[in-house]
Order: sequence, then structure tokens, then C-alpha cells
Amino acid sequence: MLADKDRIFTNLYGYQPWNLKAAQARGDWDKTKDLMTRGQDAIIEEIKASGLRGRGGAGFPTGLKWSFMPKEPRADRPSFLVINADESEPGSCKDREIIRHDPHKLIEGALIAGYAMRARAAYIYIRGEFIREAETLFAAVQEAYDAGLLGKNAAKSGYDFDVFVHRGAGAYICGEETAMIESLEGKKGQPRLKPPFPAGAGLYGCPTTVNNVESIAVVPTILRRGAAWFSSFGRENNKGTKLFQISGHVERPCVVEEEMGIPFRDLIEKHCGGIRGGWDNLLAVIPGGSSVPLVPAAQIMDAPMDFDGLKELGSGLGTAAAIVMDKSTDVVQAISRISYFYKHESCGQCTPCREGTGWMWRVMERLRTGDADIGEIDMLQQVTKQVEGHTICALGDAAAWPIQGLIRHFRPELERRINERKGGEAVPLQEAAE
Repeated sequence: MLADKDRIFTNLYGYQPWNLKAAQARGDWDKTKDLMTRGQDAIIEEIKASGLRGRGGAGFPTGLKWSFMPKEPRADRPSFLVINADESEPGSCKDREIIRHDPHKLIEGALIAGYAMRARAAYIYIRGEFIREAETLFAAVQEAYDAGLLGKNAAKSGYDFDVFVHRGAGAYICGEETAMIESLEGKKGQPRLKPPFPAGAGLYGCPTTVNNVESIAVVPTILRRGAAWFSSFGRENNKGTKLFQISGHVERPCVVEEEMGIPFRDLIEKHCGGIRGGWDNLLAVIPGGSSVPLVPAAQIMDAPMDFDGLKELGSGLGTAAAIVMDKSTDVVQAISRISYFYKHESCGQCTPCREGTGWMWRVMERLRTGDADIGEIDMLQQVTKQVEGHTICALGDAAAWPIQGLIRHFRPELERRINERKGGEAVPLQEAAE
């Protein structure tokens, strides 16, 4: 369990003002110049040593990602940092809280990370629906400029660095870096073919790194408190603290900072007051935002909430957005609703995704009502495999995985609905298959 003294986001719930004065009182912008004088490569090495992995879902080592940037940017091809604040995955709501209540952590992190990568500027791409959050972020960036913390000779470090805030237009781009870059350039938010990767040719054809809000916001604290402190939390390869977002059938849904690898049961008991109706009433959990496969109650209860622990269960940590479903949930309808979302958000560039997402949703709807044949369950499974891994971006995978999880764990429930529709005996069943 994480002690209060080890929390990075000390104003997560907005009990204090978000402005610069209050942020400085909480320790932000404290001797930022001294952190930068350590040198660019030293900062990258410290982040590598901390074991920080990207908090946007993919979990790629952050320090390693930074090291791909060119060491000597050319005058005609400057480097850029793009910060993904386009938090559009159903279930995810952590970056929103950071921007709303602790924006200066993000802005200071952008300066330090940008300096380490030798970037000329940072672009914060914020979700279009985040109206008030965008207002706060614009105001916080202006405060930093007025105080001399950004712009020419940022924070008196001798380094020139700008931060721009860009509001998105509402398309869900599933964390896809190149689609975000396309949108920033004023084009339709469709992913690019890779290679070239953004570190080689990103925003305006220049070297670019895309990082999540949380990944950047924790950087100043890691540098102040040391890599050894951050890596003291969590298991090997799953280090540090993490913002967890718990929604659904718990007594008190919340966003909370906790240690990586905390058992699911402890997380729910300590911060959410337990499962609605008690632990015997738990049906399944989607542990990492809507794109990852669900995990049935028996498997998730004592599972460690980190990248590797959930991967072993055939799911993933993703953004750590746990969607909790009790036995009142129609699990087939829940997955069908998620299928509809991915069908709606497909950009249409890749045929497997454009055609497959709609097809999968239509079959899911028939399975929901039982208006199908038993053989269609295996056919649906086969189609998910044809979509998964055959698209430019991860939206195809995100559409396939929830359905695969449903078939893997709740196949008897699908078969029951079909048999019941055909006039068989009505047997109430919604337990996961063993």
C-alpha cells in the first residue's frame, strides 16, 4: 500500500487550487534549473533506471523511447515532444484529473522531458470534450510563460522551450501516435504507415516523441526523489506508482494513486469500499479500459495490478481503468456495447477494421438475443483473429480483444441464449467457464 508521503499527485482531488502559486507550495517548479543542469543524457539515464513504463497503455519503457531521438537536431529539422492528453478510451479518466488539478506537474515535466530529448517545443493534444480542463491548461501555460518558466531561457536554464496546447476534434485514435500527429498537422486523424516511426519523421516530418500525460507529469518528482525511490515500488519490470481508475459496480468509484502490482482485492477494499453486494457478487472485471479482454471474478480477485500480472491472465493493464461488473450485468450486452463503440470509431482506412468491426458488432447483437447458431460463436472468434494484428493501428486489436475475452470465459452463457431462443429449457447461467 502506498503511503501518503510517497504520492506524486498530491492534489489529485482538487482540494487545493491548481494555479502556479499553489503548485509551487506543493513542490513543483522547485529548482527546475538544477534538475536540467544534470545534463540531457543523465536525465534520460535516470528515467531508464527508474523503470518507468509508458502510462498510456502500451507500457513501453519511457527512458528508452526518449533515447531514440537524435542527439544533434538540425536547425532545419527541430525535434518535438507531443503529449497525448486525448483520453478517449471508455473507462479512462486519470489524465483529466492531472490536467484539471495539477497542470503544472505536466508543464514542468514537458520542459524537462523536452530538454532531455533536445526538443524545440511540446504540443499538448487535449481531448476536445475536455472543455474546463482545456481552460485550466491554457491558463496554467500562460502562468508559466508570465513567470519566465517557459519560452526564452526557460526557468533560467539557458534553454529555449515552448509549450502549445492543441484541442482535438473528437475522434478516438486509440493512443495511435501517428494519427495524433496527423491531426495536429490539421489533417484527418488517420494513422500513418510505419516505418518511418515518429522518432525519425513525426510532426511536420521532424523527429518526434509522443508520451502520455501521466508519463510526463511524474518525471520531475522522479528526478527530485531519485530513480531508486521510484523503482522501490512494484515488481521487477513493473516499477513505480500508478493512477488507477475504478468504475462500475463498486461502492465508491474513484481515481487513486497506488503502487504498481497492488492486488485487485486490496485496491477495491481500501479505496472503493468493496464490491457492490460483496465479493460473491462479482462477475468479471475489464482491468485496463474497454480495449482489453475481461477477466472473470475467480481469476482477478487476487491478481497483481500491473503489466505482467494481467498479461498472464490473458488481459492487460492498459491505462489501469478497471471496469467492475457484478452479477446484475448482462455481460454479453456489455461487450456488444463496447463492440458498437469500436465500430463507430473505426476510421475506415484498413479493410479488416472497416468491415470487421461492423460485422462483429452485428453478430454480437444476435448473440445477445440468442438469434444465432452455435457455430457462429467459433466463426466470430475466427473473424476477431482476422482483424487482430492486421491493421495499421491498434483499434482493430481493441475491437477484437473484448469479444475474445467474452468467448473464452463466457461461452456457456452465449450457448445458453441460443438454446433458449430455439425453445430449449431456460436455465439461468452467467458464471464464467472454468
